[in-house]
Amino acid sequence: MRIGVVSTYPPIECGIATYTKYLTDRLTALGHELYIVSQFGGRGEKVYPAFDSEDTDLAKKVFRMMIKFTPDIVHIQHEFLLFGKPEGISCIPLVYRFKLAGIPVVITLHTVYEEIPKERRIVLDAILMGAERVIVHEKYQKSAILREVGQFDNIRVIPHGARELEPVPEAKKKIGLDEDAKVVLLCGYFRRTKGMDRIIRIFPQIAERVEKAVLVIASKLRQDEYHDYRDELLGLAENSPASKKILVVRGQISQETFDTIMSAADVVPLPYRKGAQSGIFAHCLAFGAPVVVSPDVRSLREAATGIKCGLVAASDEEFVEYIVKILTDDALRNELSRNAREYVRKAVSWKLIAERTMELYQELIKTPSRFKYLQ
Repeated sequence: MRIGVVSTYPPIECGIATYTKYLTDRLTALGHELYIVSQFGGRGEKVYPAFDSEDTDLAKKVFRMMIKFTPDIVHIQHEFLLFGKPEGISCIPLVYRFKLAGIPVVITLHTVYEEIPKERRIVLDAILMGAERVIVHEKYQKSAILREVGQFDNIRVIPHGARELEPVPEAKKKIGLDEDAKVVLLCGYFRRTKGMDRIIRIFPQIAERVEKAVLVIASKLRQDEYHDYRDELLGLAENSPASKKILVVRGQISQETFDTIMSAADVVPLPYRKGAQSGIFAHCLAFGAPVVVSPDVRSLREAATGIKCGLVAASDEEFVEYIVKILTDDALRNELSRNAREYVRKAVSWKLIAERTMELYQELIKTPSRFKYLQ
């Protein structure tokens, strides 16, 4: 099958780019032909940069590039800002250009909140009317769309994928820490809604109770965003009473370095104030890193309790208590880690997610039995 994908793509730094990379690698491994039309900045084999999110003729540019590859199906990775202002409206004519050309369209909606603002409801209604299938990552996201946008029968739930791998050996030593250090890890792109400042503020209380506790901050800016929040966080770390126990990793973080840092983590707090789902949470599952999450993001709250890979903290006091508990209770930490990695193996490895995605594609492409795709 020849599959066209519209998305950001590495080395562009965003969660959707990373998601697309892992998904398309697995689809290619299944024997299918992939063409990726990317935002400017994407690079790779069969990756074709063609648009910027602010292009007024975005739909035309993407369509003209993609149609050259005569795809059997087009899969759009959707986030509102990716398709320009207001509220990613350029996605609408893009969907309908493919529809008029007789090419089935699948859209993965990466940003669906429990309460959907009016402007986004308008855009989503048009997208849902045009796309043959729409993928969301959580059941509550499907329920939110049906409740707030309208009754559609083309929505499918396919979870966010996670890698299946082994942690990097001697990871703590490789990032300059003692092997018996108890690592609290903050990672991902700087963004105020992630609440990283809460953990830096309460870390002295954790350090008082756990002698070997170390806070590792391995975060960075996503393109040119949130400079003020980054500076605020670095100031908090520098002026913290526990500053000697805080390690800040700066600069470009390669995949190998990121994997080593994740492998060193004993617990990853995710005190998010807002969000739909989290790519960092998927990495935590992959590496078996226990999490402590806020109750404010439903997907994280339900995953932590449902998978039994972490704890839910409703206050700063509970964040301190639960982080300390995971750091000091080896049996609990190991159990949470096992549960996470087992869940990846059984439910959300990229191999499984790619297979489910292919099943969805095949629903839309009715190939007569005497026909056969030749790769």
